Amino acid sequence: MIVIAQYKGNSVTALRVGQRNARRYFERSNPTIEFELDHLRIECGLPPKFWDGEAEIRDRRLCAWLESKHHPHRSPHRDVTLDMTPSGGNSFRLMPMHSRRPD
Repeated sequence: MIVIAQYKGNSVTALRVGQRNARRYFERSNPTIEFELDHLRIECGLPPKFWDGEAEIRDRRLCAWLESKHHPHRSPHRDVTLDMTPSGGNSFRLMPMHSRRPD
């Protein structure tokens, strides 16, 4: 699925998943998801608003990782598009769109 790292100034503020992706890839009964970020694994909570029109993940560790990986490659005031791939269970991998492997 395609997701967007949202920037405000030089900082990432959220990972926008989008309502369609939220309905397709996430279960309401599970209030958390896990990310595989290089050698890191983090668990992020999904707030109630995630299901009510704000399908965004706001986690300081995730945002810090996104800033460290994508800050040099982006233009000012421009969000970064990423590929978020299910990797089993409730876990996902994030990759830049250009490094996506063919299905």
